[in-house]
Amino acid sequence: MKSILKPLLMVAAMAMGMTAAGTLPALALVELNVNKGNVEPLPIAITDFQGGDALGAQISQIVTADLKRSGLFAPIDKSAFIEKITNPDAAPRFDDWKVINAQALVTGSVSKEADGRIRAQYRLWDTFAGQQMSGEQFFANDANQRRVAHIIADAIYERLTGEKGYFDTRVVFIDESGAKNARKKRLAIMDQDGANVRYLSDGKSIVLTPRFSPNRQEITYMSYESGQPRVYLLQIETGQRELVGNFPGMTFAPRFSPDGQKVIMSLLRDDGNSNIFAMDLRSRSTTRLTNSTAIDTSPSYSPDGSKVVFTSDRGGRAQIYAMGADGSGQTRISFGDGVYSTPVWSPRGDLIAFTKQTGGEFQIGVMKTDGSGERILSSGFQQEGPTWAPNGRVLMFFRDSAGGPKLVSVDLTGRNEQSIPTANFASDPAWSPLLE
Repeated sequence: MKSILKPLLMVAAMAMGMTAAGTLPALALVELNVNKGNVEPLPIAITDFQGGDALGAQISQIVTADLKRSGLFAPIDKSAFIEKITNPDAAPRFDDWKVINAQALVTGSVSKEADGRIRAQYRLWDTFAGQQMSGEQFFANDANQRRVAHIIADAIYERLTGEKGYFDTRVVFIDESGAKNARKKRLAIMDQDGANVRYLSDGKSIVLTPRFSPNRQEITYMSYESGQPRVYLLQIETGQRELVGNFPGMTFAPRFSPDGQKVIMSLLRDDGNSNIFAMDLRSRSTTRLTNSTAIDTSPSYSPDGSKVVFTSDRGGRAQIYAMGADGSGQTRISFGDGVYSTPVWSPRGDLIAFTKQTGGEFQIGVMKTDGSGERILSSGFQQEGPTWAPNGRVLMFFRDSAGGPKLVSVDLTGRNEQSIPTANFASDPAWSPLLE
């Protein structure tokens, strides 16, 4: 058994066999190869979880929405179901699910424990092999019911694709409201599907460019509350805030190093040049990494911390460059037409996402770490600021349309674009690592 302890949340997961029904966990025949160029969504049936009044249906709906939004699964309409599941602990009638082409089936239940917690359990079935693929149960308090659904969706995603899911995550962003010439900007955080929005600032001063720390509970952002750009560290759960420093010449928001001990940023110094510096958060000492007469900006660490990608116009227009984390070996890696900005290294280490402006369009794309294999995933009038899901399969960015920016996600195929619901306009998203 593994247990996860967070403020106001305890989730325990236990593998569940089917000895009572005579079915044992086995290697499934059904699987998704997500590394193929064209992935056909897998037909999957997700039944309403039994018990818990309406809660069972709510958990089922969240799991269904998560998997559908990934673009890798095609949930079957419940009106097509033949068998009505009344005992989720018993093996289903597999023929009833094969006839509607449900290659995988999810059943489950929800119950209330004596101590007030809810218990949610699920089983994942391979209908054509007639076998249970996985089964777990989770415990949580009422405030974390949605998290349980996201964790179940992650478990199903991982079992069928072989890769970690990304549903039990959060996104920090800038909530924008009011008239365009007097826009109120608040720091906000939400679940990756747009639910559970919480505001982290009051909107009295402009806040910009939030970024998550690898420790998951801390973000860095810029604020103009003093009239000058200041960088803060904010503990999300406690609200404790710490000033990193005053950076009047900052040209782009800082990003954390993978170990969370440094931030890297672009600063405009007295010599008029914009160069890249790394700051040690413990000593507050800074180290200059570039020393050019050009504009060097938008730095982002590789996931192992050994390299940095950034943009520079030292060649005449902004292109993408890579260097060692100590500033060594600065090398241009992009050679396409247009202007490149906001490069971000994938958490998998295999790709770099970027914004590209060319031909009057803003494009969101990816390239390999040596600059080869450039692919455009989305084009629009004005869109920018990609951020990676923690499994490196999906990007989120913001697009300005109909009077203000809104959040959008797209997967690496470029064919599964999704709008992220927010109450107001929203910009500059940053995706968290998986919660624990």
